[in-house]
Amino acid sequence: MTDRYRWAALLLTFASMVVGSSAFALTAKEVGTAEIASNPDENWLSYGKDYREQRYSELAQINRDNVSDLGLAWSFDTEYNRGLEATPIIVDGVMYVTGNWSVVYALDARSGELLWKYDPKVPREWAKMACCDVVNRGVAVYEGKVFVGSLDARLIALDAASGEVIWEVQSADIKAYPYTVTGAPRVAKGLVFIGNGGAEYGVRGFVSAFDADTGELRWRFYTVPGNPADGFENDAMRKAAESWTGKWWEYGGGGTVWDSIVYDDELDQLYIGVGNGSPWNHRVRSPEGGDNLYLSSIVALDPDSGEYLWHYQETPAETWDYTATQHIMLADMEVDGATRKVIWHAPKNGFFFVIDRENGQLLSAEPYADVNWATHYDMATGRPVETDIARYPDGPELIRPSSMGAHNWQPMAYSPETGYVYIPAISSLFQYEDVQDYLHRWGQWNLGIPLQQPPLPDPILAQLMTTKMTRGSLLAWDPKTQSAAWELPHKLTWNGGLLATAGGLVFQGTAEGEVIAVDAKTGDKLWTFDAKTGVMAPPVSYQIDGEQYVTILVGWGG
Repeated sequence: MTDRYRWAALLLTFASMVVGSSAFALTAKEVGTAEIASNPDENWLSYGKDYREQRYSELAQINRDNVSDLGLAWSFDTEYNRGLEATPIIVDGVMYVTGNWSVVYALDARSGELLWKYDPKVPREWAKMACCDVVNRGVAVYEGKVFVGSLDARLIALDAASGEVIWEVQSADIKAYPYTVTGAPRVAKGLVFIGNGGAEYGVRGFVSAFDADTGELRWRFYTVPGNPADGFENDAMRKAAESWTGKWWEYGGGGTVWDSIVYDDELDQLYIGVGNGSPWNHRVRSPEGGDNLYLSSIVALDPDSGEYLWHYQETPAETWDYTATQHIMLADMEVDGATRKVIWHAPKNGFFFVIDRENGQLLSAEPYADVNWATHYDMATGRPVETDIARYPDGPELIRPSSMGAHNWQPMAYSPETGYVYIPAISSLFQYEDVQDYLHRWGQWNLGIPLQQPPLPDPILAQLMTTKMTRGSLLAWDPKTQSAAWELPHKLTWNGGLLATAGGLVFQGTAEGEVIAVDAKTGDKLWTFDAKTGVMAPPVSYQIDGEQYVTILVGWGG
């Protein structure tokens, strides 16, 4: 690679130097619910590989002993020079991936040759409605179709073989509200599930299910209540409204489902991670208090009807942009001598949660990062015990984690070999302050707190303090003991998602422009590659003709 790639947005694919047995071919038309659930390891069929979303590949051709020989097989330039966040989907030797502006590329996974490209032609002016750049986290593939959500909130079904549009629907009303879509759709049971973004701009969050064959809307679940005068869509919204005060609907409410949506094929439940309030400041949107359901919650729904099943609210009365939209991972683990079906979750608020996914019961919550907004969780009530400074009652306060979170959208990974969950962790702080002169303006952030942080008078001192106060790391977390096994510090904060493999490795891209492989047991760095620019997307692995590949999008931003 040369310096001409320094500011490019690329897809990098690395290959092992040995060839094994041939892989079984599974065509895109054959990808259904059962196939995603039992995802063959030569493919990567869904955002988290399968419905458990553990991002673990059982391919072991690339391993601790030979990873130092890993070499670049091919690269593909995505044409733009902005941040890339997508997870590539690989089916039968074809890679489906998204770039900036929701553009979809189908590539030969052996060579990187472009097979087809689809550009949804998102109006460029809609970029101002996206809080965090014109990014996209990927597609879903199901029964011969490729599904993508566009920045201007369309859901589009493409023919997997040709890229031609099969159907297209508007998944949210952008004429009335500044909705966006950056998350990857999920597909199961003939339905495509998609959420949206826009909480910073004053929208009301929801998740929708569309018929995979026709694009017909099958159901919609709102995550926060609307104006009581208009009536409530269901009992869940009626119950939620009891936890809000004032005229919250005039501010939107927030609660957008902008990232994690996970189908549980064992329990036949759909889990959604719900976002922050709109505005952030709890005093503005709900002036007389209240928990504000279902903000910052994991909510379980019936996948066929969208009916509410249960919820667990991780951050009641959220006021820090502590979303629960981060990567939801499904697992089985022993708790008090019994095997429980659980959710592992490391949201923005800095606590690692173990939640019974059959009923939403909190089983454990321990801090995996520096926090000062809460001391612990009361296991009897399932609620956090907040500190005196948490809600900045006496003026500006420096709170940990920051609004960036102790973990953001970059996915975790899990290795059954070690029993560790690997987290792209962040240590940072943010000065929160109550601002009562809140104004609701179309196309502008509406937070109820100052977004700009106070500057330090000495720029050299500021740089030194910043490096001391904020940092990023690759954290190996043991969910059984709820403690760190090891931590690999990074020089910068905003690092990439993770992949764990049966070769005893964890792969990650970093903000400083490296792709690395570390020993999953110890965290020792075993291999590095100069990507020429920062990386935040998560790697995946697949196998073609007996050869294992690791691929990752390179492009920093967001």
